[in-house]
Formats: sequence, C-alpha cells, structure tokens
Amino acid sequence: MSVTGALYRKYRPLEFKDVKDQDHIVTVLEGAINKGEIPHAILFSGTRGTGKTTLARIFAKAIGTSDMDLYEIDAASNRGIDDVRELKEAVHTLPYESKQKVYIIDEVHMLTKEAFNALLKTLEEPPEHVVFILATTEEEKLLDTILSRCQVFRMHSPSRSVLAEIVTDIAKKEGFKLEADAADLIAIAADGSFRDALGVTQKVIMASGDKIGDADEVAAIIGAPKVAVMQNLLEALHAKDKEAALSAVHDAVQTGVDMKLFIRLLLEHVRAVMLVRNLPTKKDDILSAFGTETQSKIAEYASGQTALNSHLLLRLLEVAALMNNSPIPHAPLEAVLIDYLEA
Repeated sequence: MSVTGALYRKYRPLEFKDVKDQDHIVTVLEGAINKGEIPHAILFSGTRGTGKTTLARIFAKAIGTSDMDLYEIDAASNRGIDDVRELKEAVHTLPYESKQKVYIIDEVHMLTKEAFNALLKTLEEPPEHVVFILATTEEEKLLDTILSRCQVFRMHSPSRSVLAEIVTDIAKKEGFKLEADAADLIAIAADGSFRDALGVTQKVIMASGDKIGDADEVAAIIGAPKVAVMQNLLEALHAKDKEAALSAVHDAVQTGVDMKLFIRLLLEHVRAVMLVRNLPTKKDDILSAFGTETQSKIAEYASGQTALNSHLLLRLLEVAALMNNSPIPHAPLEAVLIDYLEA
C-alpha cells in the first residue's frame, strides 16, 4: 500500500480551526487579529513536533502576509552575528505584496550570544511593517532581554487521546483503518509530538500487507512489545508469578524491544487497572484506548484481588527513573519484579 508524500506535511493545519490542543494560544491570536493589535514579536515555545512553525505560518497568513513576504530562518544554521546583521538590514525594505513582512526564526536558542545582542535592538523597535515570530524547544536558553521583548506562548504537548484521534482520522483518509490499541500505541510512542505520530502512522501504512493496522504491526515498527508479551507480563504480575514475569521481560529483551517504551506501556496498563478499580464511573473512558481482549483482562484484574495496584505503580515509576542511567536497561525492572513478587 503506497502513501504519497510525508503525512505530517500533507495534513499540516492550514487555518486556526485545524490546530489541535492549543486553544489557549489560538484564542489570543485570533483576538489580537480581530482587534488589529498585532504583536511585533512573538515567541512560540514547546517541545519538538508540537506545531510551533505551523502555527507561525498560520498566523502570518491570517494577518494577510503572502508567501513572498514570509521569511523562514533556521537559527541552527544561520546563528552568527553576520547573519543577524544581514537580517537587520533586510527588515527595513518594504513588503512586496503585503502590509506586513513576517520573519519566522526557528530554533532561535541556537543563536550565538553576539547574534542575540545584535537582534535585541531590532526586536525592541522593529519597523512598523515587520513581525518577528521566534520558535524554540529550549526557552530556558534564551536571554531574559529577548523574552521581555516578545509575547510568549507556551505550547502544550498534545494529549495521548488527541494524538490517537488524529492518527486514526488521518489513516482513515488514507484508506487505512488503525485499530484502537494500535492508535494508542502510536500516541504513546510519539511522546507528545504530532510529527512523530504521523511518521509512525506512515510507516505502519506502508508496511502493512492489508488495510488494517493492529498493535502488533505498530509494535514491530517502533520497538514495542507484542500484545501477547504485555498480556503475559500483566497476568504474571496479577498472579504474583515471579518466574513468568521474568520470562515475559526476557522475551521482550530477546526481540529487541525498546525498554523505555516497554516500561512506559507497562505503567499505562498497571495504571489502568488501578484507575478502573478506584474510579469505576470512568471505566469506559479509561479502557477505550486498549484492544478488546486487553480491556477484558484489565476489567477482570480490577474487579478482584490483584498485585496490579498503586504500590506496584510506584515501584515501576522508580524503574523508569533508574532505567535512564542503567548500563543494562532491563536490569532495574528485573530487580524490582523479583523484590516485589517475593514480598
């Protein structure tokens, strides 16, 4: 099955109404445009793949700036004092077609200290026909003097449910059906990035032998465990079967599973059991992200005595922290499983 072009480009939002999970920013920007109070300098801050550059382009279009008067600069490769001096000279030329020229400076934190200082005066007193939109993944690296000259908007990382909804919808537009647990797995792996979520979705569509994507197909692409491996581990933990639990982890390691993703998925499953048990009124919402068989097992575990509880969740959170610095990524999980299941 073929997919034409990168999905994240093909389905990039073109208008404010298409932007997801950033209502706190869109509302302010639309209000500013309606009142004719256009900020001369804006900063979009947020993690990778949250749509900072996309929102900058939408804002530029919304204030009537044509493509000819829109300039995008990658500060990672144009970071020196000479580059900023050229920019300072260019801003004084009038727009070709529009009322305002817009300069989008991506990864602005990459500018050198000298370049930052050269940019300050221009940001403070830009020509009337110029709007600067800065974007960064590392706001903490920016000088306070830069931040004070901008209206700062901090972008939310899209929620797991929003990402799952988006990839399901886009897959459908491509003539492909993503099963619920497959979409949820993509959302978890994307870790708050629209771009990463659509990148994985595209790989699944291309790799699939039919028009339906299940969780195991996604798992094979992103290094996640197959559904059966996670189910085996959950069953072993529920029954406090140490050998079966360690065997499930061993199977995951042998198949090259990404252990950070593995522990994240385990946390999601154990958390679901805990929440269904303690928040039964939200049971359907909590279980909606999982496949039918997994939903049934989680509901079963939550309804009776189980070792899948808040105490285990806290221990697994410790594992997630330890795993980052462990020379053997799966060793912290094995140690905690032995300790917990022998207690």
